Amino acid sequence: MLCGARQQLRQRLLPFLLGSKGYPPGRSGTLGSQNPVVPMAVCAYGATAGPIGVGGWYETLASSAPAHWAEAVLMGAQNATGLPWWASIVVTTAALRSAVTLPLAAYQHYILAKVENLQPEIKIIAKNLNYDIALRAKNLGWSKRVTRLTYLNSMRKIVSELYIRDNCHPFKATLLVWIQIPMWIFMSVALRNFSLGITDSEGDFSIKEQFSTGGVLWFPDLTVLDSTWILPVSLGILNLLIVEIFALQKLKMSRFQKYITHFTRGISVLMIPIAATVPSSIALYWFCSSFLGLSQNLLLRSPGFRQLCRIPQTRSQSDTPYKDLFAAFCARFFLRK
Repeated sequence: MLCGARQQLRQRLLPFLLGSKGYPPGRSGTLGSQNPVVPMAVCAYGATAGPIGVGGWYETLASSAPAHWAEAVLMGAQNATGLPWWASIVVTTAALRSAVTLPLAAYQHYILAKVENLQPEIKIIAKNLNYDIALRAKNLGWSKRVTRLTYLNSMRKIVSELYIRDNCHPFKATLLVWIQIPMWIFMSVALRNFSLGITDSEGDFSIKEQFSTGGVLWFPDLTVLDSTWILPVSLGILNLLIVEIFALQKLKMSRFQKYITHFTRGISVLMIPIAATVPSSIALYWFCSSFLGLSQNLLLRSPGFRQLCRIPQTRSQSDTPYKDLFAAFCARFFLRK
């Protein structure tokens, strides 16, 4: 039953994964092969999906300038280090995470810490403003609706001025998302292009041929799927750990935050079958990215690292974050009555 469901999922996602120029992530281009390349999509287990000739938005994305920049980054890292491709993917992911996303994540925590430290002042202002407007509404005979709108508009203006004063508008905390997600997408597209042989090197061996022997352990061929599901399942576990660590940081979550948390959990689980339908090179990149994301999340809880990044101290910050996190994790999942 599991194999049948997996085969159906592959067939549904095959046009999206292969596009109009690609071939299946197999070994058709390996060194010494005498078989001609057939311009037809063939699944890893021999199931024919039909001719590929339909272009679309994905092909536009795959041939875009950012995708070529991502390819250049991967090629540059591999040429500079001389490492096998699996190690080059790991090193490149670690370098991008360290040079791009980690500073942005530290800046995000810096902004959120300043916003949190503003909350006591905002509460005092809100209390005084509520009293002043209620008194004015009584003297001028305002309706409840007018009173409430006046309060909300005045409060919004005051809070905006406070954000400008302390240079900590919450929108700045979203900068990480606007950079990290496109980078993740285009790195995945670049690896897909390499795995399908869409982009070739100028040397004696094409990049697809290099990928076909550039793996390690249970995935020696980076152009094929991970038939063991080790990388996809590990990816799902890491993503769920990241979500749970975020949830454990919030003692009281709003209804909207709970919905977002449940939605993210669902996406983490959904990534498992998706990662099982892409070449091992992409699954490896996703796994490394999530592992480094988890490590980054834990690092940013360290008081010493936060002080090094000049992140303001907050009331919610703990002097023993890892001990508290472990205790909260055990209380939620192991000590339930």
